[in-house]
Amino acid sequence: MKRYILHTPFSIYHFETSTWTHSVHKHTYFEIIFILRGNGIHHINGNAFQYNEGDVFLLGPEDFHHFDIGDPTEFCFVRFNESIHKEYPGDKDRPWQPVIRTLLNTSSQSRGSIVADKQEKQKLHHLLHVMEAEYANDQSPYFEMIRDSLMRSMLVILARNLFSQTPARPVLKDSIEAILMYIRQHIYQPEDLSIEHLASTFNYAPAYISLFFKKQTGEPLKQYIIRHKIKLIEARLLYSQLTLTEIADEFGYTDESHLCKQFRKYTGSSPTTFRKRA
Repeated sequence: MKRYILHTPFSIYHFETSTWTHSVHKHTYFEIIFILRGNGIHHINGNAFQYNEGDVFLLGPEDFHHFDIGDPTEFCFVRFNESIHKEYPGDKDRPWQPVIRTLLNTSSQSRGSIVADKQEKQKLHHLLHVMEAEYANDQSPYFEMIRDSLMRSMLVILARNLFSQTPARPVLKDSIEAILMYIRQHIYQPEDLSIEHLASTFNYAPAYISLFFKKQTGEPLKQYIIRHKIKLIEARLLYSQLTLTEIADEFGYTDESHLCKQFRKYTGSSPTTFRKRA
């Protein structure tokens, strides 16, 4: 399956089409998909959802999707890496920080369009209109501040709507989706991602949870956790000024040396070389 890569922390892709030309694909980034006009079917992770004008979808890096277009459709994709959700001094005490963090770690693929209320859709589309106007002048010294403020507002509105919904199809505690969600939510706490802890959390035998995970995803459980962590570390190296020691501490490594050894094993280069080359 093809995986699309975003080489910048943020981009907006606005277009209109009557034929979807992209194959089923995943991303290395998050994207908010606005349906500005048209209708059809949005296929997400094997589920099919009717889409109409005004709908808004949120997809994460592990979601795969494509569209069957009915009437000609005008799309706007707001694409962003996790680095866009950065903390400024004093942000740790802001109530919106945990809300956005939870939103980005919560699977929304079983719900289709996140927003149902007409007024909520209008608020998001108004924010998008301002965002696009500012994006046309993205070299302005004020652009990042305005962009981050608008993104924060969009994400909090999406969170408000998502968390107030009753899921169309509840995530079962022992489903692969629940395990993947748990891994994303606890990627910074390695002690919570041991085979024994995961088996206890999801009421499986340690040997069986590994077999179950590989059968459902095609990838060993330990390898998936490490690869997911490495992808997040790559984003830190590309889009932050954190030192290797700070990154190692953030992701629960015993020291910088352990981080470098594992990073080289999975990417073929050291973190320092990766950062310089990028």
